[in-house]
Amino acid sequence: MRSNKNYYNIREVSQMIGIKEHVIRHWDSIDPKTKKLRIEDLSLRTKGGTRFFNKTHIKKLLSLKNILDHNGRRNYSLDLASKIISNTKYSKIISNSSSASTTLNDSNINDSIKITNNIQKIRKITNKLKKLL
Repeated sequence: MRSNKNYYNIREVSQMIGIKEHVIRHWDSIDPKTKKLRIEDLSLRTKGGTRFFNKTHIKKLLSLKNILDHNGRRNYSLDLASKIISNTKYSKIISNSSSASTTLNDSNINDSIKITNNIQKIRKITNKLKKLL
């Protein structure tokens, strides 16, 4: 797998981040109840329906994975994870970290994981403070 590619197919992304292909397809599909994408802007699609992912999409998938699998516990609320990712503050952090470097490597992925974990810690503290009030 070349590291200087701009777009990756679903198999390459699956191997890179350790998420099965069918799970990525589920996250990137249309919910039959609401007729909307489950999570917006997870991939680019050709007219034939082939999904391609750039570095920003991969970071978004990593963030989603980290939100859903926090501390070894599986969280099944895809709606909640989608809202967290679509949060404007959170998307600015992701875009800033992706624009700072042009190559996708382990340190960039680790940085995005750290950012995700820090945001989750801050949210937990905020929720605890709200309960105290």
